Amino acid sequence: MTSGEIASVPLRDPNEVMKLARLGSIHQSRLSFMRILTRRMAREKWSFDRPVFEIDDQGVGHAVYSAHSPERSYSLVAFAHDLPAEKRSDRVIAEAWDATFTLFDGVPTKADIERLSQNVPLQEVGRVTGSELSVSRANRSVRLWEHVVTCLSDGKQPDLEQIEAVGYLMRTTAVYGSGKLGAADREMIATREEFSTPFQVEMLSVYLTRAFVRDLVQHVAKAKGGDKAVDLDIEIARSMGIGNSTGLGMAPFLLNHPVLFNNWVAARETAIARVRALDMISDSEVELFRSLLERSVLSAEHWHSAHEIQIGKLADLRGDLNKLRDHLKSFDFAASRPWDKLYIWAEQNLSLEGQECLASLMLEPYSGIVDDLGDRMAADNTPTFRIAGAMTLGVLKDVLEDAYGWALKTDWSDPQNKAKAWYVSEEKLEPRLGERFEEPIENYEQPLAPGRDAADLYEALKHWPCETNVAEFLLRHPEYRHIVRRAQIVNRAPYAEIRDNTISSDVLPIDMLRCKLAFFGAVHFDPRSDRWVRICMYGDAPFPEELSKANADFWVYPEQKEVQS
Repeated sequence: MTSGEIASVPLRDPNEVMKLARLGSIHQSRLSFMRILTRRMAREKWSFDRPVFEIDDQGVGHAVYSAHSPERSYSLVAFAHDLPAEKRSDRVIAEAWDATFTLFDGVPTKADIERLSQNVPLQEVGRVTGSELSVSRANRSVRLWEHVVTCLSDGKQPDLEQIEAVGYLMRTTAVYGSGKLGAADREMIATREEFSTPFQVEMLSVYLTRAFVRDLVQHVAKAKGGDKAVDLDIEIARSMGIGNSTGLGMAPFLLNHPVLFNNWVAARETAIARVRALDMISDSEVELFRSLLERSVLSAEHWHSAHEIQIGKLADLRGDLNKLRDHLKSFDFAASRPWDKLYIWAEQNLSLEGQECLASLMLEPYSGIVDDLGDRMAADNTPTFRIAGAMTLGVLKDVLEDAYGWALKTDWSDPQNKAKAWYVSEEKLEPRLGERFEEPIENYEQPLAPGRDAADLYEALKHWPCETNVAEFLLRHPEYRHIVRRAQIVNRAPYAEIRDNTISSDVLPIDMLRCKLAFFGAVHFDPRSDRWVRICMYGDAPFPEELSKANADFWVYPEQKEVQS
C-alpha cells in the first residue's frame, strides 16, 4: 500500500476521537512537529554554528546560534540575565526572566544584536521587526541548575535521580510567533518549505535554545571551578530537554482554530487508518515496533507527577503497556491485517491512555505511508470561514444533529452543565475559566462553548421552515452567525470541533493543553492543577552538532543511559 491509496479501514468516528478524555490521552507520534523538524534538518543536512558567545563569568551576556538550511539561515539570538530570585515567575505578566530569545531570519549583524538587546529582554514592553520570527523567554529550574553547576565545577557529574526528577535546566514560559510583538506574520514565511508544517519556527527556536542552555551551564561551571571543572556527560546532557509551563492561555487555541485543529487530527487519524489497513507486515517492522514498545515502558517509568489525575493516568498507562507486552507473546503478526486486529483488541482491553499510546506506536515503522501527511497539517482559514448563505435550514439541522448530537441531548438548564465561563482577565491579560454562578463574569464570556451555542441554534431553528436558507435566517438572527459558521466548518472538517462540554462543572482544561502539546511532540505531562501543566521538549534529542539521519527520528523514545562517572 502506498500513501496515495485510500485505506479500506475507515477513520475513527469523530464522536469518539474528539471527546476531551481521549484528546487528553493523546501521545506524541511521527506527525509531531518536533520530530518533523528534526527529520527535515537531518534529511536536508542542515549545518549549525555558534558565531557569537559573549557571556561573562556570572553567566550574563548574549550568544548567537545559527542553523543553515539549503536555502536560508536562521539564528537564535539569546540573552542571559542575572535575575534576582524574587523576580522569577512563570506567569505571563512577569517582567524579567533568566534568559530571553528571538529567532532571527538570517544571521544578525552587530547592529541587529544591539537593536535586539534593547528590546528582546523586555518582551511585551519591547518591539521587534519582521526580521524576527519568534520571541521567547525562559527561567531556570533553580535547584537543578545549582546542583549541576556545583557538580561540574567540582569535576563531578550531577546525580541522575535529580536529573530524571526534573528533566530540564530551563523551562520556557512563552514562545511567541505569528506577528507577536512586531515579529513576522505567519503569511510572510508560510510559503517556505521548511515552515510548511505548523509551529516549525517555534520548534526550531526551542531546539536551539536547548543547545544554548547546555553551553551556558557548562560555561558557568567552568568559570566557577576553573581547571577542575568538567563538561556534562553527553548522555546526561542529551537526556535533558527544555521544560515548558503552559496554562489556560493555550486551551482556547483549539477552539479558536477549528480548521487547523481538524487538519492535525485528520492527519493522525488518516495515518492510523492507513496502518490498520496493511494486510501483511514485515519482520523488521514488527521488530522496530517491539523495540519502541520497550522504550515506551522505560519512558513511562521515568514519567513522574504529583497530580492526582495524572497519577491515575500513569498507573493506567504502565498497566496497559504491560498488558500489551503480555498479549504480544501470543499475538500472530503474520495474520491478515495484524495492526487492525491489535488495535481492536486494545479498544476492548486498554484504557484511553493505552489505546492512544498504541495508536502512536503503530505508526512508527511506516515513514513511507505516514510522513507525507505532515504536509496537510497547516491551514488557510480565510475561505473556510465564509458562511454559506444558500444552505437550507433543513441541511443545517442535519449538520447540527450529526456534529453536535451530544449537545442536543444535554440538559442546558442544569447549572452543572454550564457552571463555568471563559473570559479574559483585564488585570492579568490571561484567559480564565470562572464560576458562572459565583462570579460576575457572564457579561464577559468568550464564545468558547460551541456545544451550548449549537443547542441554542437548534432550538431556534425549530420555528423555521426547512427550505428557508441560512442567509434569510441570519438576517433576522445575527446573534447565531458564529455558531452557524462553526457548524458549516465541522460539516467539511469533521475533526474541527471538540465534541464535549467545555463549560461543565467537571471540565478539565488540561485535556486541551495535553492534546495540543502532544502534537508539538511534548512528553511527560505534569499537571500542577486542572488548568496548567509542565512538560519537557526535546528530551533525549541529538544536539545540533550530532544530528544525523540515524538519530533524527526515534530519539523521543529513551534508552537506558550509560553514563561515565
